[in-house]
Amino acid sequence: MIMLITAMTSCTKHDKYPLEPVLEFYSFDKIANNYNLDDKAILSVSFTDGDGDIGLEPWDTLPPYNYSSPYHYNCYIDYFEKQNGQFVKVDLPVSNNSRIPMVNADLLDRGIRGNIEIELFINNILSSYDTVKFSMYIYDRALHKSNTVETPEIVIDKKP
Repeated sequence: MIMLITAMTSCTKHDKYPLEPVLEFYSFDKIANNYNLDDKAILSVSFTDGDGDIGLEPWDTLPPYNYSSPYHYNCYIDYFEKQNGQFVKVDLPVSNNSRIPMVNADLLDRGIRGNIEIELFINNILSSYDTVKFSMYIYDRALHKSNTVETPEIVIDKKP
């Protein structure tokens, strides 16, 4: 899973945002494999955070960020399939949850905004359902939980 995060802040004036991260869905771009089947996608969301404490360092593994903690990952992505007209959450063999890297320690205590791009596997080969969606939320370092954003319905091309 590849993740890209960009943050922007003003040099002269600090924007005011809520302390909790706020996400907004931006885009979802499918990526076909060598057989022209939908395999991966890039999920893009924009964010704001009032105290600029988005992200974890690789060595952030002590409580509350330890492996067995619900805060080990700071980005949670759920996968849903449309089954018989209703979206059902499906636990995939491989999780899409991840750790957003630290944005910039120099931005702590400042209002920041930016974009997060995450590469996801989207074709559940164990399923014949072809319509999916994803939901996503994050935690900042102070363990403030963001709102949850969802993608629109996505039709996966599963057949060559």
